[in-house]
Amino acid sequence: MSKLPRGLSYRRVVAALKKAEFYVCRQRGSHIVMRRNDPFAQVVVPAHQSIDTGTLADILYGASLRVEDFLALL
Repeated sequence: MSKLPRGLSYRRVVAALKKAEFYVCRQRGSHIVMRRNDPFAQVVVPAHQSIDTGTLADILYGASLRVEDFLALL
């Protein structure tokens, strides 16, 4: 199992999720809600300069993505 990358910006995370067929549903303040319709999944990405690894792990879990698949999308 690969390690989660440290210090990723929210822009890179959003771009990788878009490649995984997610789209920006809405944004309020510093929280970006992204959604995928088939199969349904919804995740919240904080618009921070650096996303913590624990937060990134929760995003990937909610998106049903493995770390290896996410790294390939980066």
